Amino acid sequence: MKRLFLTFVVLTLVTAGYAYNLPMNGGDDKVYETVEEMPQYPGGEMELLKYMIKNTKYPDDAIAKGQEGRVIIQFVVNTDGSISDVKAQKGVCESLDNEAIRIVKAMPKWTPGKIDSKAVRVEYHLPVVFRLQE
Repeated sequence: MKRLFLTFVVLTLVTAGYAYNLPMNGGDDKVYETVEEMPQYPGGEMELLKYMIKNTKYPDDAIAKGQEGRVIIQFVVNTDGSISDVKAQKGVCESLDNEAIRIVKAMPKWTPGKIDSKAVRVEYHLPVVFRLQE
């Protein structure tokens, strides 16, 4: 019988002091790729890892088909810490992509990213690795 193994890797994009903005909604609401203070899951990366392990369910159809791989989820952490604009930037298959999207959409609010101590919207990328092992 196969044992399920789920691995999560958190990529933090760090380029202190540099902010690249992408205009959204007519330029009124910018989304940054990197900022002075990057957004953070409550409690940090280790708590994010615990959340992902506890709440992610390996889809039965993906298990049956032996599907595994890394889904890169792209999302925005808003100024209030809420998550929006969640999508699979690089997917594996529909069921794994949908599970990774589901779990990110269900996350609690993050600590928002900041520029000059002001909260800003920040684009974030989270790789979620699904792996089946004997």
